[in-house]
Amino acid sequence: METFVSCYRGELGAGVDEVGRGPLAGDVVTAAVILDPAQTIDGLADSKKLSEKRREALFEEIQARAKSWCIARASVAEIDRLNILQASLLAMKRAVEGLSVQPEHVWVDGNKIPRWSYAAEAVIKGDSRVPAISAASILAKVTRDREMVAYEKEYPGYGFAGHKGYPTKVHMAALQRFGVTPIHRTSYGPVKARLAQLELL
Repeated sequence: METFVSCYRGELGAGVDEVGRGPLAGDVVTAAVILDPAQTIDGLADSKKLSEKRREALFEEIQARAKSWCIARASVAEIDRLNILQASLLAMKRAVEGLSVQPEHVWVDGNKIPRWSYAAEAVIKGDSRVPAISAASILAKVTRDREMVAYEKEYPGYGFAGHKGYPTKVHMAALQRFGVTPIHRTSYGPVKARLAQLELL
């Protein structure tokens, strides 16, 4: 079991994380969180390791107790134009800049840091090691998951509520059967290949 990094240095620190780099559809969603030391939140962890019910409960608690939080994104069009890495970094930048309290230090999940003026540190597996990043990962994942569930109603038959846009067998079969939707990332291989097939028909 991984332990949290002891990362408080006296600065007003924010954690930032993204969700949705791998899916074939939907925006990449990010969140930035500054926790309030006076209002502790128990159970923070990597959002992927928590049950849906627990994530939903923590989502509400983080928004109520954090000193500041912001949820941001990069659109499907931006992902296709910039590539997913650059779009993710852009969305992270938007999340941190959107905080009502500007941080003195930012912990970024992963090994890349956006181009900005903040003092920052990239933390590998930060979503399971840094509480503020864990909180950010929860806000981002719950937000994106809810959006994908909503897309299931808008684009029935694709299974978005289940696979959340990831390239599962169900999703790949739906692409073949129904074609490409406006929320699919056309720069991603399976979507690009399906579009090429449609052009040949």
